[in-house]
Amino acid sequence: MTSDNRVVAPYLAAALVWGSSFLFMKVGLEGLSPAQVALSRLLLGALTLVVVMAVARRAWPRDRRTWGHLTVVGVLLCMVPYLLFAWAGQHLASGLSSIFNATTPLMTAAAVALLLPVERLTAIQRVGLAVGAVGVVVVVGPWAYAGDVATAAPLPAVLACLGATACYGLGTTYQRRFVVPLRLPPETVAAGQVSAGALLLTLASPLVATGPVHLTWPVVLSMLGLGALGTGLAYVWMARIIDAWGPQRASTVTYLTPLVGVLLGIVVLGEQLHWNEPVGGLLVVLGVVVAQRAGRRSAVPPKAALTTGTAADQRTDLDARRT
Repeated sequence: MTSDNRVVAPYLAAALVWGSSFLFMKVGLEGLSPAQVALSRLLLGALTLVVVMAVARRAWPRDRRTWGHLTVVGVLLCMVPYLLFAWAGQHLASGLSSIFNATTPLMTAAAVALLLPVERLTAIQRVGLAVGAVGVVVVVGPWAYAGDVATAAPLPAVLACLGATACYGLGTTYQRRFVVPLRLPPETVAAGQVSAGALLLTLASPLVATGPVHLTWPVVLSMLGLGALGTGLAYVWMARIIDAWGPQRASTVTYLTPLVGVLLGIVVLGEQLHWNEPVGGLLVVLGVVVAQRAGRRSAVPPKAALTTGTAADQRTDLDARRT
């Protein structure tokens, strides 16, 4: 069996798990508050990654500087976006949330261009971002606010989703600037950032993770899927995929997750899909494809080899994009 064939199953599993995340959140909100959903996700993900670290015999960071960087990444890539997506899940269909999540690569490209001066956007990348922005507008459907407001997506929830993906973009950029040069194994980066986010949210839980808890089997299983799989094992799968296919080809999982999220929302939760949501989602994905392909062609091989780091560094970068 070739290395390509061996990673097809993990690739599809990662797409399924990450695409299911918004379904898991929606079900979890039936018995937990948004902050309790985010906390459960982080704690279960951290526990899973601790086991992965032990099995893989990876060493934990020992210096404060590394932990400081991982804590910042944990806040931007885990704690804040998990809270925002969980809160938005009270007001939005899970499929719609998954479509908004597909803007993550666009937010990352914009953040990198703004915060890393050596990586300016090319003209084609700007076109990709513009197409993606149009897609977001189409998904939101601003015309609905002038008519039957009851059919319009609640604007605060939409902004919460976009704020979450903006955090992903900022967190990925921070990771590329400060964590990737440390050349840590991807399991260490994942375990460090998720554990840091879990610790911070646990400390804040007496203030934010309040409210009654109603545990049912669907709620418990959803939290296990969201935490142990989506915030834990999927990192391991993605590391193997990147080893076999490289980061660019592995990143195509981004195109499958909104499709999975929308289909599960319709089939499992009976959600309705309006015409503008898949049309806008396709525009978002098209913008991502254009921006990523243009970025790949515009790379300068000699200098890029000196600045982008090792294959392990690239794995940590993609891990950040998919947290």
